[in-house]
Amino acid sequence: MFTVQTLDDVARLALALPEVTEGVDKFRKTSRTWEVGGKAFVWERPFSKADIKRFGDATPPAGAIVAIRTADLHEKEAILAAKPGAFFTIPHFDGYKAYLVQLDNVTAEALKEALVDGWLAVAPPSLTAEFERSLPITFQAAPRRPHTRPRGGKPM
Repeated sequence: MFTVQTLDDVARLALALPEVTEGVDKFRKTSRTWEVGGKAFVWERPFSKADIKRFGDATPPAGAIVAIRTADLHEKEAILAAKPGAFFTIPHFDGYKAYLVQLDNVTAEALKEALVDGWLAVAPPSLTAEFERSLPITFQAAPRRPHTRPRGGKPM
């Protein structure tokens, strides 16, 4: 069993990341949003009337929902496949580099990882490099090998 996450948990975890500010959504003016470098990486995402209508006879997910940015659509698909009970999408997000999180169904660890990934997707490169250097060595990405061609000239 795990503890249900709340918007206050999202705020606490997001604000622990470097240079994050909290504000309100530029469109709804009532939903909380968290930004780095002037770009939102997580925001409260209540369903609109149009979203609810698209669910048809199905019941929309209950509880608080946040949207989190991804680096690209491939990452989005991998994230959605990894935790289908907590991470999901709706037609409004088709082709958009973000997904939704049902806070009632996500663990604290999965939420923290998702927020860090979202932050990394939009933070300025100099800030992400500094952040990654500050991580314990076990969490740092493996160094990249230089691209070399074997004799014969064909890529590996």
